[in-house]
Amino acid sequence: MNPPPRAVPSRLAASAGSGATVLRTAAAALWLFAAGTAHAVLDCELNGRKVDPSDGSSTAGKTGLMRCKERETGELQREQQIQNGVFMGLARFYEKGKLAREHTLNAKGNIHGPAREFAPNGQVVREAVYDDGQEHGLVRSFYPGGQLRRVTFYPAVGTDRAFVEFTERGQMSALRCGEAPMLAPAADDARLCGFAGGPSQVELFDAGGILRSRVSYLAGKRVRSQSFYDNGKPSVQDEIVGSQRTERQFSSEGVKRRETVWLLIERSAVRQREQEFSEKGALIRDQRWNPAGEPIGDDSYHLNGRPRSKSAYRGTGDARTVEITEFYDSGQRAAHGRYLVAGRGRQVPVGTHRRFSEKGILLAESSFDAKGRVTRERSWNEGGELQHDEHVFEDGSRKAYTP
Repeated sequence: MNPPPRAVPSRLAASAGSGATVLRTAAAALWLFAAGTAHAVLDCELNGRKVDPSDGSSTAGKTGLMRCKERETGELQREQQIQNGVFMGLARFYEKGKLAREHTLNAKGNIHGPAREFAPNGQVVREAVYDDGQEHGLVRSFYPGGQLRRVTFYPAVGTDRAFVEFTERGQMSALRCGEAPMLAPAADDARLCGFAGGPSQVELFDAGGILRSRVSYLAGKRVRSQSFYDNGKPSVQDEIVGSQRTERQFSSEGVKRRETVWLLIERSAVRQREQEFSEKGALIRDQRWNPAGEPIGDDSYHLNGRPRSKSAYRGTGDARTVEITEFYDSGQRAAHGRYLVAGRGRQVPVGTHRRFSEKGILLAESSFDAKGRVTRERSWNEGGELQHDEHVFEDGSRKAYTP
C-alpha cells in the first residue's frame, strides 16, 4: 500500500509551511489572504482608524487587532494582530461571516503553535500544531459531522511517518505504520501496527462499507496483505516470511492467475520465481532466477498439463547459454536448440538446431557458428528422405552440399 502524498493543511497554512521557514513580509501575508477574496473590496481598521495592509506605512509602528470587512456586504473577513507594525500573533479568517480558520504567526511570518479550520456549522475539521511553519506531532482532520477522518504524525524532521484514515461510517480505510507507535491517543497504532502481542489483523473498508483489504503488521512492518474485488473474492495477496516475499494475483472468480516470489536483500528485492496460470488455474508458465537475478529456468505448458517448452540455463558471464526444447501437446519433442545469452537477454543461436514431427522423425536441421550465423541447413520429409542439404555462406548465398 502506497501512502498518499502529504495533505495540504489549508489554503493559508500550506503556503505558510512551504519553503521551510521562508521569511514572509506583511505584504506576502496580505497577498495570501487576498487570494481567497480576489473579488472582494475590503475596508480595514486598526484601533478605530482605517489602515491599508498593502501599504506598510499605514501600519508602521502600530500595535493592535486589525479587522477587515467586505465593503459590499459588511461581513467580517479577517482579524489579525499587529505588533509594532509587524503581522504577528493571532490571525482569524472568515467566510460569509463565519470563522473558517485561525492560527498564530511568529515574527518571521510563519505559522507557529495551534492552528484550526472550521466547517460552516462551526465544527472543527482540522487541527494541527506548527513549529515555525512546519507541522509537528499529531495532525487531525474531521468530517463536517465531527467524525475523525485522518490522523497523521509529522516528525520534527522529514515527511509524515505514520497515518490512519477512517470513512464517514467510522471504519478504517487506510493505515501507514511508523517505526514505533506514534498515533496515540488518537489511534492505537501500538496494537494496529503489531508492536505488542504479535502480528496485527487490520481490515480496511471503502466509503460504501465494502471490505477492500486485510493487512497484517509486525513491529510496524507489513507482513501480509490481501485486497478484494467488489464480489468479495481475493484480488491480490502479498506476504513476507523471513527474507522471502510472495505476491499472488487472482481473477474476479477467485482463480489464481500469477504468483511471484522475491528474495529480500537489504532495501531491494530480487525476483526468484514467477508462475502464470490459465483462467481455470492450470500452470502455463514457470520462470526461475538465481539470487543474482539471472534466469536459470523457463518452462511453459499446454492447457492439458504437458510441457510446451523447457529452457535450461548454464554457465556464467559471456559463456552463459540456454538450451530450449519445444514439445507438441502430445508430449513429443518438437524442436531443440542451444543459444548464447548475450546482453539484455538477447539469445544468439549456436551449434545444431533440430525440428521433429509429432512422430519423432527429424524434419529439419540448422547449424550455426559462434556468431549466430547459419552455416548449413538440411531438411527431410515425413518418410525420412533428405530433401535438401545446403551450405550457407556469410553473404547469404547458398550452395548444395557435396560430400
